[in-house]
Order: sequence, then structure tokens, then C-alpha cells
Amino acid sequence: MGGVVSALAAASRKRQSRKRKQFNTVELKVRMDCDGCELKVRNTLARMRGVESVEINRKQQKVTVKGFVEPQRVLRRAQSTKKRVELWPYVPYTNPYVAPPVYDKRAPAGHVRRVDALIAPAAGREEDLSTIFSDDNPNGCTVM
Repeated sequence: MGGVVSALAAASRKRQSRKRKQFNTVELKVRMDCDGCELKVRNTLARMRGVESVEINRKQQKVTVKGFVEPQRVLRRAQSTKKRVELWPYVPYTNPYVAPPVYDKRAPAGHVRRVDALIAPAAGREEDLSTIFSDDNPNGCTVM
């Protein structure tokens, strides 16, 4: 009898220690042409465990999934519909006085393409760029 009680207590501790998923909003860009494509994507994503709502904007080809889900699982599930799928690559652009980071003619109005941190110049790169045009560098540019 003692073994059964300890097994039940261990199972309840295991259930309590299980990590709860956070509420996420996942935005995807999905290539959809017709009502059938939209319905297929909506039904596939709505059947996922933890999904609370699926919103589709076919004009922008944007799908927003809200719920207790992980972004990579939503991406994989959307790719299972055999549609071209990627995480939403655009961010809102509201400052007209500064040049946009990356121009994309396919971006919706008021949005620009997201720039990853890898593309942005590193802190020590300015020194490398200044030595390219240096007179001390024998392999430097001779255009100057």
C-alpha cells in the first residue's frame, strides 16, 4: 500500500513541476490565393492544442495565432499544409525622419523588412573599415 501512495505522490509532483507554456502571439506570412487555401490553413492551426484564436488577413497574406503555443511548432504545423510559410518578416515603421533600415517593395504600407542583429555592424567594425583606406595598409584601396 505504501508503494502505491508514494507513486501517486511522485506523479502529482511531476505534474506540478511541468512547465506551463506562455501566452504567445505568433505572426506568419503564408502564401494563400483562394478561400480553400485560407480554410485549410485556418483549420490546421485551429486544431493545435493551446490555440485560442486564428486571424487571417489574406490581402497581406498574414496569419496571427494567439494562444499557449510555441512559435516553432506553429511554423511547422503551418508548413504541413504545403504552403510557403515564414515568420512575419516585417516590422512597423513610424519614424519618417530616419531612413528605413531595409526597403522592401512587397512590404505592407507602414512596414519595413525586419533586420537581424547579424546584419547590423558590430562595435569593433568601424576600426576595420577605417584601415581599409589607410595609407599604412599596402593592400588598401588605391582609389583615393
